[in-house]
Amino acid sequence: MAKQKPKVLGIVAWVTGIVVSLAVGFGLVDGILGLPSWLGGGTVAGDFIVMAVGWIVVATTLISAILAILEK
Repeated sequence: MAKQKPKVLGIVAWVTGIVVSLAVGFGLVDGILGLPSWLGGGTVAGDFIVMAVGWIVVATTLISAILAILEK
């Protein structure tokens, strides 16, 4: 049987993942972060793509956090 991690450590890792995901998502939305040119970054349409990807990251992070909380 595998050893289980302490519950507090799991919660800290989960919260860290949420914070990092939200930071990346909002960084994409605000234009601080970008996508490489081969993914559409650096063009007018690419700016829209980057913003859309940022909002997708933010939305899916929030949805997954809410679902994880409701599951407990």
